[in-house]
Amino acid sequence: MKIQKIGIIGAGNMGSGIAQKIAQEGINVVIIDVEDRFIKKGLENIKKTLSQGIARKIFTEEKAKEILNRIKGTINKDEVKDADLVIEAIFEDMDVKKDLFKYLDGICKDKTVFASNTSSFSISELASSINRDDRFIGLHFFYHPAKNRLLEIIPGHNTSEETITLANIFSGMIGKTAIHVTDAPGFAVNRFFVPWLNEATRILEEGIANIPTIDETAKKVFKVPMGPFELMNVTGVPIAYHSTVGLGNKLGDFYLHSNGLKEQFESKKQWDLSGEVDTAKIEAVEERLLGAVLTVACALAAEGISSIEDIDRGAKVGLRWRKGPFEMMNKFGIERSYNIVKKFIEKYPKLNMPDLLEHQYKNKEPWSFSFVDLEIKGNIARILINRPEAMNSINEEVIQQLDEKFTEAKSNPEVKGIILEGAGKAFIAGADIQYFIKKIEQNKIDDICKFTRYGHSVINKIDASEKPVIVKLDGLALGGGAEIALAADTIIATDKGSIGFPETGIGIYPGLGGTQRTTKYIGKELAKYLIFTGKILDAKSAASIGLIEYVFTPDEIDSKISELISSGKMIKKSMKKEKEIPENFQIIKDYFSDENIESLLSRSKDLNELGQKISKTISSKAPIAIKLANKIIDEGSCLELKKGLELELSYLSKIFSTQDALEGLNSIVKRQRPDFKGK
Repeated sequence: MKIQKIGIIGAGNMGSGIAQKIAQEGINVVIIDVEDRFIKKGLENIKKTLSQGIARKIFTEEKAKEILNRIKGTINKDEVKDADLVIEAIFEDMDVKKDLFKYLDGICKDKTVFASNTSSFSISELASSINRDDRFIGLHFFYHPAKNRLLEIIPGHNTSEETITLANIFSGMIGKTAIHVTDAPGFAVNRFFVPWLNEATRILEEGIANIPTIDETAKKVFKVPMGPFELMNVTGVPIAYHSTVGLGNKLGDFYLHSNGLKEQFESKKQWDLSGEVDTAKIEAVEERLLGAVLTVACALAAEGISSIEDIDRGAKVGLRWRKGPFEMMNKFGIERSYNIVKKFIEKYPKLNMPDLLEHQYKNKEPWSFSFVDLEIKGNIARILINRPEAMNSINEEVIQQLDEKFTEAKSNPEVKGIILEGAGKAFIAGADIQYFIKKIEQNKIDDICKFTRYGHSVINKIDASEKPVIVKLDGLALGGGAEIALAADTIIATDKGSIGFPETGIGIYPGLGGTQRTTKYIGKELAKYLIFTGKILDAKSAASIGLIEYVFTPDEIDSKISELISSGKMIKKSMKKEKEIPENFQIIKDYFSDENIESLLSRSKDLNELGQKISKTISSKAPIAIKLANKIIDEGSCLELKKGLELELSYLSKIFSTQDALEGLNSIVKRQRPDFKGK
């Protein structure tokens, strides 16, 4: 299922932003609008955003030019007749959208998939206007589409599985975090976000608190940089107003705009943010804002519109809230959350207590979240690490769920192959740093050792599986992610895949088998190079030294994986012979030989320019971590894997007890360079 050409209809803020994001990911895109002046303005918007990226050193000028060269603007709709995917991003008018899709249906090739970026209209109703409703889907982007990672994928009633798969592939190709939502008013995020804005205006209208108090409370409770009134000023009061009109017409009076919001919209003015915060009013404001969000979020989940995980993901990724509604309820406690909702629905009698929350309250249990998903189709089991908002970082919960899902897949007699993959931009980008920091500060190093040993047992199950295990690597595999990947029989990557071990740069060494399996597959010299320098290899470089078996394009990787599993002819790590590596890696390998390693570690003046550069990189890492990793790799290379893994585990308590470990781990949280003391 290939996506080679994409068309965007509408060159406004959303359409131009979507086109920019697609072009940033190396894909050619055509923007279409009704007049040249709209195309020109859309392209100017893109240039302005790219210029901001250059100023922030996100792009080079050369990269920005490459992005622009991938974008073609035109008023000729026929330019998309051979597109694989066409995304509509025009103004919200149902009849105009339907007319557009009817026209496109007549000119586009049979396999073209149509998508709408609508935020308020039914996907199924839009799809009913054409003869290919099976190839129609909602792709709801969030502002700014080139920056905001969230994408709501909304199938219509007749959308085919093939179209949903294509939407998922597209989302991955452009680096979005996708959540899946049924076709319902407001979809997922706007369904609770718009009432949050609207409730703020009701609080003001009722005289409970002034705007500064409401905004300050919202910032404090939801951990956001702007409160609802400041946010409406930035994004536009009309957008908030029209959103309430759309939801209110479909869902009832609670969702309809307040009188105050309507008056503000009709005045064509922004909200006046001046005034003092009244701390005495904060608690009342907090309960009202939380009441709106928690009530609607529970209703969303109870109605099956989206999962609790995706609702939280939408809040954190799309709205940039620190926690999602269900995580908030766990933080405040189910009893307090229940009482907040109960009090809230007493104010709005047409609202009902969601059965989901009622059940949770009676059981006195916090919400539990699923971060690892298992799907079995035919004889293939797919295990998805689904925590993209945290780059799929692993903690106790994730490892336990991975263990359960892998055991279930392995025990299923129908399953002939198991695929491990990650949602979003990473396979697994390492372990949850906060977990380690918390345990070190609590002087609970033993807990870290127990967690790591359990992680070993799960990874060893993957390694020992009689059924073939394939890692689909379409993003970052760092630290623990690389270690899990290396336990699979085969790693199949896209050119977005990368793999590396950054641990020595944060005060520790790879502790989930990285020192041992890496040595086993590519030799101790290159293992030391990767671990000591923290170098992250792109997929092709990793494949050239035997760390990865296959590299395919993003739009062909799934079909290639299926072909390899069904043919039974895929290369396995256990089958590989010693690989002839490229000359540049052979040179590096020589530096890390037993004869030369001490020169690197001691920063010998006899080293040539490349050697000095490598040595300087190593000197910036934690010295105790480098020393222990060197010892573990050397001694482990002479042992069978099982004993080598025990050797690796035996030094965990020592490394996590160092000051350097806490310094390095905290440097990630503080986003600053660590200052290692060798202690």
